[in-house]
Amino acid sequence: MTAYLGRRLGYYAVLLLVAVCLSYLLASTVLDPRAYFADRHPVPPPAAVDAHLTALGVDDRTALGLRLWHWLTGALTGDLGRTIDDAPVSAELGRRVGVSLRLLIAGTAIGTVAGTLAGAWTAVRQYRPSDRAVTLLSFLLLSLPTFLLAVLLKIGAIRLNAALGFDLVKFTGEKDPDLHGGLLATLRDRGVHLLLPTLSIGLVTAASYSRYQRNTMLDVLGADYLRTARAKGLSRRATLLRHGLRTALIPMSTYFSYGFLALFTGAIFTEMIFGWHGMGEWLVESIGKNDVNSVTAVSAFAAVVVLLSGFLADVLHAALDPRVRA
Repeated sequence: MTAYLGRRLGYYAVLLLVAVCLSYLLASTVLDPRAYFADRHPVPPPAAVDAHLTALGVDDRTALGLRLWHWLTGALTGDLGRTIDDAPVSAELGRRVGVSLRLLIAGTAIGTVAGTLAGAWTAVRQYRPSDRAVTLLSFLLLSLPTFLLAVLLKIGAIRLNAALGFDLVKFTGEKDPDLHGGLLATLRDRGVHLLLPTLSIGLVTAASYSRYQRNTMLDVLGADYLRTARAKGLSRRATLLRHGLRTALIPMSTYFSYGFLALFTGAIFTEMIFGWHGMGEWLVESIGKNDVNSVTAVSAFAAVVVLLSGFLADVLHAALDPRVRA
């Protein structure tokens, strides 16, 4: 198992390098940093713009390959360059990563667990009213765009607060800037602000996972090894959990790594709507400013997250399937 995971980790390291290089090349080709300064009033002198872009390492007069090499050598030492406004990219990345990870990890964990349990439960209760109700709710959530679901949750929170006469649910920002109190007050404030964004991501995640988990669970319910386990005296619940669900989770572990990129994309809209200053908001702002270094940093973060999810899927696959360990 260790050799298998070591090989997979090596593959992911190569994929990460390729993804980062392609991200930089694409950002440098598509984005035009000079347009950011051309829209200013008054327009800076061309010599000043050239000097600034040269200092940032994004001057289009320099060969693209040389710019890429300069950025990669700096990234290996932790220097991701500077933003188009001449601020350190690494510092901005570190601040925003914590914001986005709190949102992604909470929403993904809740949605994955809830969706997996709901899918397995509805498969066992196939065609019963509970199965049809969960199916209807899942398709309803999947048919709603992420930004529309976030807006509906926000409207619901506004009406609930108006009915109660006080702000029970906070929906703007990740924390209250005027908060005073100790650790418990801080944790409560963060939890209240995290509720709606997490719910927005978790509901879509649970709906998607429940559909896939239901289908994979149905594929194993009539398997011979389940009937053999029952014939040997194992209870129905133990048979379903120990042999049925474990086998049905194997393809889901692979789907997890590919589905995480969609979650990251959905989090961009969620952050913008709920006022979270995370990676998604930064990506939109950086594209608008034609900021090559910042866009590359966000793309690299997305690649790291997806590849780590893939590695976690490999770990789960090896833990669930003895043939992989052998």
